[in-house]
Amino acid sequence: MKAFEKLPPQFQNAEVKRYYDRLKKKRVKIFLKRLLDILMSVIMLVFLIIPIAVISIVVKATSKGPVMFRQERVTTYGKTFKILKFRTMVVDAERLGSQVTTENDSRVTGVGKMLRKYRLDELPQIFNVLSGSMSIVGVRPEVPKYVNRYRDEYYATLLMPAGITSPASIMYKDEDTLLAAGGDADTIYIENILPEKMKYNLNYIDNFGLFSDIGLMVKTVVEVFK
Repeated sequence: MKAFEKLPPQFQNAEVKRYYDRLKKKRVKIFLKRLLDILMSVIMLVFLIIPIAVISIVVKATSKGPVMFRQERVTTYGKTFKILKFRTMVVDAERLGSQVTTENDSRVTGVGKMLRKYRLDELPQIFNVLSGSMSIVGVRPEVPKYVNRYRDEYYATLLMPAGITSPASIMYKDEDTLLAAGGDADTIYIENILPEKMKYNLNYIDNFGLFSDIGLMVKTVVEVFK
């Protein structure tokens, strides 16, 4: 981990320091977490390379545009990276609406609805994990637009790599339904949903452990099939 004094200025506050001190004592676990990420990603890639290839062909054949959707997100220490997903929306979807997706969003393609339902659009993030910009389990990465609205304590969630799955993403797997309740989707997300998700995110950072990570991997698979 970086020295606290070398973290970005917005991280250097008392709220973040408390989480930083706890994580610093878990440096060996954080190192083992990275080894687990690499091992699991390689194993997953062996089994999923054919499904990834098939989905790529289907996405390309059923709608205009690239197979992959790349979006800037924020990970460890506020660094930005390009998250990979199968494209589930029409081209230039971000220019046509919010950066969050609501239920029955007209920008989502027919194939995209199925991919989102079973989280198959997230499969390419295995490559993000292998590159080190993400972890299998961690806090889901936000776009810079939302990170710029963070409260001091929220920056603690950026002390570790962003994750493909997290307690918050499991609890808010039907987030698009909440966003479709009415009103501006961005406002609803920032003022209502994000603060609630952050309770789970901060609790994850505060109580991070390898066995709990493995438990979350299993729980994610179970929730997808539910």
